[in-house]
Amino acid sequence: MSDCIFCKIIGGEIPSTKVYEDDKCLAFRDLDPKAPTHILVIPKEHIQSVDAVTLENSGVVAHIFTVIPGIMRELGITGGYRVITNIGADAGQTVPHLHFHVLGGKEMGWSPAG
Repeated sequence: MSDCIFCKIIGGEIPSTKVYEDDKCLAFRDLDPKAPTHILVIPKEHIQSVDAVTLENSGVVAHIFTVIPGIMRELGITGGYRVITNIGADAGQTVPHLHFHVLGGKEMGWSPAG
């Protein structure tokens, strides 16, 4: 999508601090980190959100979940980490491109309301 900020990052139109890239996904540091390590992992294929995952595109989501552990090990996160995705405006999704926030580097509490 031409107006999608994450598609522009994938295309190199907007710079990012990449920590991982392959033919299916890209991982880069979040500009507003909520933990010492906060990366975003996005599929290179434009998928709007979890609501748009289908049998045809679910392989890329499975791939992302197979690469996240290696990314976090490479970044030195060994005590655990959190993976979060927001679906829709009410949940706080601000970019309509499927993305996973991966946070680590500190002990985290639980706050379901944010």
